[in-house]
Amino acid sequence: MPLLKREPDLYPPDLFSGAVEARPWWAAHVRSRQEKSLARHLLERRLPFYLPQQVKRVAAHGRVRTSHLPLFPGYVFFRGGSDERLAVLRSQLVVRTLEVRDQLLLDAELARLWRLQATGALLVPHEWLGPGDEVKVTAGPFRGFTGTVVREGGSDRLIVSVTLLRRAVAATFARDQLAPASTGRG
Repeated sequence: MPLLKREPDLYPPDLFSGAVEARPWWAAHVRSRQEKSLARHLLERRLPFYLPQQVKRVAAHGRVRTSHLPLFPGYVFFRGGSDERLAVLRSQLVVRTLEVRDQLLLDAELARLWRLQATGALLVPHEWLGPGDEVKVTAGPFRGFTGTVVREGGSDRLIVSVTLLRRAVAATFARDQLAPASTGRG
């Protein structure tokens, strides 16, 4: 049973198809637990945004409760110029906005994260990791994804990073589905 219904985490649906030069990315650092409030604010004003979320299920008193929590607590990504940034700041939900210096990198990382979510993969927030070995997934539901592999708790995980925030999420995968990214295999 969901505590609250799932809210839109992306607007518009084709958010990742537009050129970043026309509407650059920003990261809004929001007040405590205000990520969804800002997403609703942006949706009402039809301002492009992305709020990556994870599903969390908790069993208590014989019932399973489902929550949709931000993958990166405290942050919402949005696109726009100075007018849109000002509208976000006027919401009273934002502490500050972070300028994105490498627009293409953030766009690619967020698009990859969104595509990974669309596969239905269970995403787990993961602490930022420094540079590691890049891999390409060659089989299974993650085929074509690239990322960094870490060994954790007896299983391998594919790490997808958002460099701007120095945050990452992890998805579990089978080791035999990987090949070094530089080989061009898969």
